[in-house]
Amino acid sequence: MAADDGCAKAALDEALKPFQERASEAEIRIVKLEALLYNQDGLNSGSEASSSAMKDLQSKLDSVSAEYLTEKEKNKKLIMENEKLQYRITHLIRAVREAESR
Repeated sequence: MAADDGCAKAALDEALKPFQERASEAEIRIVKLEALLYNQDGLNSGSEASSSAMKDLQSKLDSVSAEYLTEKEKNKKLIMENEKLQYRITHLIRAVREAESR
């Protein structure tokens, strides 16, 4: 069963890879936008425009993070269901083989 856990983890990691990449790309864009805002506003980063832009970026990041967590949970449930089905298949195959040998 330990090998199945490794396979499940690998499958989960592979399934989450696109979301992790999107989150990483979003973080990079945020850093670039923050630098751009800082350069445009100078030390006056408390201005209404930059504040509004930062709130907008933060809400988008929160939305993507929530989506990532939702998808991660869905993938986890699917992996668990897959493991249960594989277990049932193994036992069904064993039962069929035993029945055939009788």
